[in-house]
Amino acid sequence: MPSLTIQQVAQQTGLSVHTLRYYERNGLLEPVDRASSGHRRYSEEDIARIEFLTRLRATGMPIRQMQEFARLFREQPDAIGDRRKLLEAHEQQVQTHIQELQRNLEVIQWKIGYYKGLEARQQADPDYSYSQTHERQECLAAGRAFMLERALQQGDAATESASQLQETLPTSR
Repeated sequence: MPSLTIQQVAQQTGLSVHTLRYYERNGLLEPVDRASSGHRRYSEEDIARIEFLTRLRATGMPIRQMQEFARLFREQPDAIGDRRKLLEAHEQQVQTHIQELQRNLEVIQWKIGYYKGLEARQQADPDYSYSQTHERQECLAAGRAFMLERALQQGDAATESASQLQETLPTSR
């Protein structure tokens, strides 16, 4: 593959020209080769690094950690264990974030199901009105019960959260 211009790399990677220059200027990329005209010419290896950096950034790795990873790669090529540890720490953060997103998705899915139930009630009973206060309280109580159930399923890590949720549930009527 022939070398690419900064505009071609920007188009291929979805990054702006400014971001590509920033990555080079701030040590995320090794200095990019230049044509005789002085214009940057990116290699396949440069593009592979850019794509990896893009994945790190998309998964929330801070620029400083990305710089540390790039520095280790550049200055200490034999420090493979250090780079692995850095990536493992980031992997753990990504896994935690995915679990949080999954819990949030479950709540959203529960709420969608709840609304489908309300719609079914509306269709079955034309006089049904959600604006009644007890219906709103029922929704809140059902939502809290769902959250409590999910927290208890998560185990010991969620025990404090589950206790707090349980305290907010209304007592039986």
